[in-house]
Amino acid sequence: MISEGFCLVDKTKIYEYCLVNKTKRHKYCLTDKTICLYNAVKERVLRMNRDILKQIIVDQKEMYLYNPIISRNYDLEDNVNYCFVGIRRTGKSYMMYQQIRHLQENGIPLSQIVYVNFEDERLLEMSADDLNVILEIGLEMAGVDNRPYLFLDEIQNIKGWEKFVRRIADMKYRINITGSNSKMLSSEIASTLGGRFVIMNIYPYSFSEYLIANHMKKNYLDVISTKDKADVQNQYVTYGAFPELTEINNKRVFLNSIYQTVYLGDIITRNKITNDFAVRLILKKIAESITKPLSFSRLTNILKSTGTSIGKQTVINYVGYMTDSYLLFTLQNYAAKLVEKETSPKYYFMDTGLLGLMLLDCKSAQLENLVAIELIRRYGVENVYFFENNVEIDFCQKIWLSRSVCKY
Repeated sequence: MISEGFCLVDKTKIYEYCLVNKTKRHKYCLTDKTICLYNAVKERVLRMNRDILKQIIVDQKEMYLYNPIISRNYDLEDNVNYCFVGIRRTGKSYMMYQQIRHLQENGIPLSQIVYVNFEDERLLEMSADDLNVILEIGLEMAGVDNRPYLFLDEIQNIKGWEKFVRRIADMKYRINITGSNSKMLSSEIASTLGGRFVIMNIYPYSFSEYLIANHMKKNYLDVISTKDKADVQNQYVTYGAFPELTEINNKRVFLNSIYQTVYLGDIITRNKITNDFAVRLILKKIAESITKPLSFSRLTNILKSTGTSIGKQTVINYVGYMTDSYLLFTLQNYAAKLVEKETSPKYYFMDTGLLGLMLLDCKSAQLENLVAIELIRRYGVENVYFFENNVEIDFCQKIWLSRSVCKY
């Protein structure tokens, strides 16, 4: 009997698991007999992988069947494949649940829905070679003459995922994916997917979504006292708008858990950083500089002044990891030359609550950060700038007519 888990089987080694003595014995394919043994073990492993995956798909149905859904303000079309990206816990999975609910309302049975969340610990050893088993299970569950709808959550955990996704899209299956790392949007992956997906950035709740999630009617602010109105707005600015926060009383503890997950998991561990002290200092300085541009050279000098001597390129890499994880985003100076645009941007946190964890008294910084988030939500980060050239304008929206209009 083979133990549970995704086993790596190739033509040079057979990993035969023994449940009696709990040891792993390696056998080499040197003769016809061992090749036959290899084929037998491989067949059993594939069958085991299939059974485990099928059980996971069944287990994960509870995620989208029983979770309450707050409809988000994103326009989604029925015949488009989407790639939902954004910081962790911002509601990317719920966008999938919302789509699944829409399919059900339009008569698509649950047997045609295949949802897999790759954060499941049972999938830790899964490889790109195993992904096709998901399609096979979907076809089996959907039945004759039906095609499954695929929803693959946090698929960036599987190395080489993009080729499988491209092939499925080319076969005209409806497939939607999510990811918490902006490397999913790198030029290499973008060219592989080749326009087969619409990229949808998912942000924490807008203020209108926040009111709905807190069971407040659309005209709620018009019928309450000035003090209560200020309290609602203060909560939104201070603690931010991650969807799960609406059900949690100790909001700061929850925000800290999100920060630690992104900081330790998506920045430190994923990029194998050993100098985490330098990363903390960079984040702290960025938080203190929210309202003004900050160059890589200045960050490097600040680190040197604390006795942490790392090169400018390392600083650039660390900041890149922070933006890759969606913890931060940047706005460029519209009036600057190309090099200055790239090297001296303004930095903002993806949620005002995360900024609040870094500083004690930061209400004005949180308000500016909130405006930046709302502008990129409406117009896209590529169309929002700041303007600094003799005069200073906090935000500048690019309008593609024959000119640019600066406002805010």
